[in-house]
Amino acid sequence: MKKKKAILLLEDGKEFFGYSFGAEGETFGEIVFNTSMTGYQEIMTDPSYAGQIVAMTYPEIGNYGTNKEDYESRKPFIEGFIVREASFAYSSWRGSKSINEFLFDSEIIGIESIDTRRLTKHIRLTGAMKGTISTLDFNKESLLEKIEMHPSIVGRDLVKEVTIDKSYWWENEEKGKFKVAVFDSGIKYNILRELKNEDCALYVVPASTPAEEVLKVFNPDGIFFANGPGDPQGAPYLFKTLRYFLGKKPVFGICLGNQMLGLALGGETFKLKFGHRGANHPVKNLSTDRVEITSQNHGFALDPKSLKINDYKWQVGEAVNNGDSMIGETDFGRVELTHINLNDGTLEGIRCLDIPAFSVQYHPEASPGPHDSKY
Repeated sequence: MKKKKAILLLEDGKEFFGYSFGAEGETFGEIVFNTSMTGYQEIMTDPSYAGQIVAMTYPEIGNYGTNKEDYESRKPFIEGFIVREASFAYSSWRGSKSINEFLFDSEIIGIESIDTRRLTKHIRLTGAMKGTISTLDFNKESLLEKIEMHPSIVGRDLVKEVTIDKSYWWENEEKGKFKVAVFDSGIKYNILRELKNEDCALYVVPASTPAEEVLKVFNPDGIFFANGPGDPQGAPYLFKTLRYFLGKKPVFGICLGNQMLGLALGGETFKLKFGHRGANHPVKNLSTDRVEITSQNHGFALDPKSLKINDYKWQVGEAVNNGDSMIGETDFGRVELTHINLNDGTLEGIRCLDIPAFSVQYHPEASPGPHDSKY
C-alpha cells in the first residue's frame, strides 16, 4: 500500500509529519490524548469526542480490527485520529474491518508514524489546543490561519451536534420495573445497556426536550442525564431542564451529567489543562475509602468551592486525612462530595443529601475500561 504524506499542526506552531490513513483531506479540532491500551473503536464512536482530534498514547492501534458490536453510538464522532503505528492487518474472530477501512468508510482522517510520546508530553506541558491534520495543504502559515478561524471548544454547544432528532424507547421496549427518562446529550450505548440490565425501561429524548414535555408522555420513576461533548456552559438549556426536576424526581448523571447537576445546583465549571481521557484513572470513593480504577473522558470539571464545599483542599491527602467536612450548601439543600481524582484532586462525584440526586464524573459503564465502578 502506497502511503500518502500528512501533517499534524498545532495552533502554537508545533508540527509533526507522518502518513495518512483512513480518509484524505483536512480536519480541525482540539488535540487531546487518550491513555487506553485497547478500546479504540469505543473511543472513536463515543459522542463525547465530538470537536476533538484524538491521539492514542499506546503505540500500536488496530491489531484486532473493528466490528459492528463495539459501537458506542450510531457513528464515529471524532474529528481525526492520531497513532504511532496503525495496524492495517488485524486478527480477531470478531473483526470485520481494518481500522483503515473503518476510518475511510466514516470519512475520518487519520495520521500515523508520528512521535505520539512527544506529542503527549507537549500537550501535558502546554495544554490541549486546536490543531489540524491535512493531506492537502503543507504550508504552515496557511494552516495556522485556518486553525485560528476554527471555533474554540470553550462556550460552544457541541451537544446539539450529537443528540438524537426524535425520542424513542431503547430496544423498543416499555417493559421494566422502573421507567427512566434519558436525556441524550451524546449518550454511550453501554450506559443504556447497563440501565436495561437493572430492569429499567428507557425513554430516550433529545437534549433540548422541555421537562414538561417528558412528563406529558409518562410519569418517570427517575431522570438520567448522559455524558456528552464540550463545554457544559455551552448548553445552558440542559442544566436548566435538570434544575426543573430537582426535588420532583430522582436524578442521576454521568460525566457531562455530573457537570450539569453541579451547574443546576448553582456551581461553576472550569476547563482542565489537558483533560482526563483513558481507562486507568484512580478515583477515591470517600464513602468507602476504596480506590477505583476508572474510565474517563472529559475536558471540563466541576469546581467544589463553587458549591460552598469550602473545606475542600486541592491537595487530596489534606482533605481526606484531616477529616474536613466535604459537605456544601446550595439552594436545594446540602451537597456532598463523594469521589475525588487521585491524580489531580479534581471532583469526581457529588450527591444531594436533602433531595434524591447524585452524579459521577467518570464512566462507571466503562466500555472500554475496568469494571471497578459497576456498582
